[in-house]
Amino acid sequence: MNLSIKNITKEYGAVTALSDLSLEITSGGVFGLVGANGAGKSTLMKILATLLKPSKGNCLLDGVDILKRPNMMRQALGYLPQDVAVYPNLTAPEFLDYIAALKSINAADAKKQITMLLEMFNLAPYRKRRLSEYSGGMRQRVGISAALIGDPKVIIVDEPSVGLDPEERINLRNIFMEMAKTRIVLLSTHIISDIETTANQLALIQKGKLLFHGTPTEFTKNTNGDMEAAYLSYSEGAASA
Repeated sequence: MNLSIKNITKEYGAVTALSDLSLEITSGGVFGLVGANGAGKSTLMKILATLLKPSKGNCLLDGVDILKRPNMMRQALGYLPQDVAVYPNLTAPEFLDYIAALKSINAADAKKQITMLLEMFNLAPYRKRRLSEYSGGMRQRVGISAALIGDPKVIIVDEPSVGLDPEERINLRNIFMEMAKTRIVLLSTHIISDIETTANQLALIQKGKLLFHGTPTEFTKNTNGDMEAAYLSYSEGAASA
């Protein structure tokens, strides 16, 4: 699969959130989108999820313009926004069953997928608890599970590791790496370590502009493999330009 982002610009009055940004994202490996808070990552994610329209440019999924045919993307999409909304009075299985119904997944398939996801994200022991009793990290794992229901072919996740402990982060990275073999997986974060050992392609944006697009090896070629140092170097270079 191929997701082609062509000359995307998003303006809010006099403020430009994204400026003439172009990227090619394919299946076969995790694509990491990095940048400081406010860089424009979430704006781009919302455009790709067809929740927001750009001021200029277009986006193609396997050659089809998703801005003109948003349902094509929505049917293929698993999306985790930065702020995960859950219903506190529901249990995790009840909430995931509700999400499955919204995605028109039949009851038998939904039950199998929910059981699998609760096991995958170590939530099965807490399946009878209300979400109001969950920690922030547990609610985040429920949100990720909701994004993965329906076996989406395009997975877009915004700051997925927020609230997760180190062991949970490693588990999440492994899951995304496995899924990315046959799907598009776009992972956005301001925590560079989240994609350091996960992504085979990454893009760095700052103030809505693309500073780098390439492999992690290319990204760190001037810093002896140090991802954090490369990130600082690109960001500081752009700030002084």
